[in-house]
Amino acid sequence: MFQLGKTIISEDIIEKDFVCNLSACKGACCIDGEAGAPLEKLETQKLEEIYDIVKPYLRQEGIAAIEKQGTYITTPQGELETPLIDGADCAYVIFDEKGTAQCAIEEAYNQGEIDWKKPISCHLYPVRVQDYTEFSAVNYHKWEICDDACTLGKELQVPVYKFVKQALVRKFGEDWYMELEKVAKDLRK
Repeated sequence: MFQLGKTIISEDIIEKDFVCNLSACKGACCIDGEAGAPLEKLETQKLEEIYDIVKPYLRQEGIAAIEKQGTYITTPQGELETPLIDGADCAYVIFDEKGTAQCAIEEAYNQGEIDWKKPISCHLYPVRVQDYTEFSAVNYHKWEICDDACTLGKELQVPVYKFVKQALVRKFGEDWYMELEKVAKDLRK
């Protein structure tokens, strides 16, 4: 672990390799698991604002889940998440012609309909950020469904932090990322 500003970072994000391999996993991270995508408080407001624009991109099951549960949910532990369809798929999941899970929010973004790509937790994956009072913990999340992404990352020699560069800059800023690159260069020597 090392510290950059108010973040404590796991060396795994520098030492492990990762490149999403959607042709292998079919976007399983959006349809597997027991919870929706973690959300920040401001993101819940954004989901409410963009819902009518994103709605035409959604599946009927997703619309039904959102209309029943809301654009986001609060867990019994007080955590904010995207709603699920019958306890499985994220309500914002759509599928392409090959059956690969995609994000309806990101599709609306790609079509120029909205200026928000998707929740930061989704954009950062496989990096997870846990906020505490004095600092944020930045960790690599290892999940078996991403084994093909680890293999592809190793083949292409792309460390996790480079794979999620855009999301890390979005979350922590360009200066923070440049500092991370310096640390990575020193650690890889």
